[in-house]
Amino acid sequence: MKFLLRCKPNTIKPPTGKRVAVIGAGPAGLGAAGQIRCLGHEVHVYDALPEPGGLLIFGIPGFRVSKEGVREGVEELRQVGVKFHTSTFVYCGGGKPEEHDALLLVKQFADLNEIIDSHDAVVIATGTWRSRRMGVPGEELPGVYQALDFLFRLYSHELGYLPKEKTYPLGSKVLVVGGGLTAIDAAVEALMHGAKKVVVSYRRTIKEAPAGESNIKKELVDRGIEFRELINPVRFEGSGKLERVVFVKMRLGAPDRSGRPRPEPVPGSEFAEEFDTVLLALGEEPTPPFPDGCAGIKLNPDGTINVDGAFRTTRKGVFAAGDVVHGPSLIGKALGAGMRVVPYLDDYLKGVLGWRSA
Repeated sequence: MKFLLRCKPNTIKPPTGKRVAVIGAGPAGLGAAGQIRCLGHEVHVYDALPEPGGLLIFGIPGFRVSKEGVREGVEELRQVGVKFHTSTFVYCGGGKPEEHDALLLVKQFADLNEIIDSHDAVVIATGTWRSRRMGVPGEELPGVYQALDFLFRLYSHELGYLPKEKTYPLGSKVLVVGGGLTAIDAAVEALMHGAKKVVVSYRRTIKEAPAGESNIKKELVDRGIEFRELINPVRFEGSGKLERVVFVKMRLGAPDRSGRPRPEPVPGSEFAEEFDTVLLALGEEPTPPFPDGCAGIKLNPDGTINVDGAFRTTRKGVFAAGDVVHGPSLIGKALGAGMRVVPYLDDYLKGVLGWRSA
């Protein structure tokens, strides 16, 4: 996977003397880093994980994205002078960041304000790592995990960065909740890593599932993974650990804001089934490295970073791009967003582009 897309190693422009920091080494961050380097600027990429790639390496299975292909693209960036500061968690404020799975692999911390002060421009591209919660009773029971955290720990172990005891143990009967690609990936990995039975539940029908009906049939059903539609967990039960899941049947109502039919619970339809592991794949939320207003950077109500049409944040010299701006997306959209910020950043460094008023 190439990230140096707008030039070749021998066509990089002469050094400009400008230093740019990119925070986040996922698709958007790597896409931005490649194009910034093409223009002759010095590029420093900061990331909490021990190698660049973000979810491409630590959250998506190899059968979907080639990890070696990602590594080849990163190595090309290194060869043209992009400097990577890995295992470095960038935070803002008086204290260290809140607990996060990525912190398992962090070796050092860096203050956002210090990075801003020591660079001519900054691009924040930290993506969407924080998983949504269901908010139902029993969600804190041992045996109930976030699907993305399960995948992150699994791949971190397989790559040699995390000991086996830090991965999440799987029981024999696993429930995955959700209808997106993360749900599919978690279900397939659970089956491949010893689960005897894997069930995926979705509150709408297969036709509304974000992963797509054909993907679900090919990657789940054809492997013997059961896909159950129009049910939703309302409670997780057990004595000291997960033992059973209480579901409610759903029906489809009027369209919601997404344009899909709104799932509504059917009164009196609750039923229970035994499971010893649950993996929640309800989608992810933006993970900016700061609370609202820190370093003078405003967030939107949904947690995304507030930017204008030129990707400018409310702090002079700081841009933002990718999923941390527009919410969860596919790889291509995030990569493209990282590339689109660069012309504006370059104009700012040249003094052609001013800064937004608010």
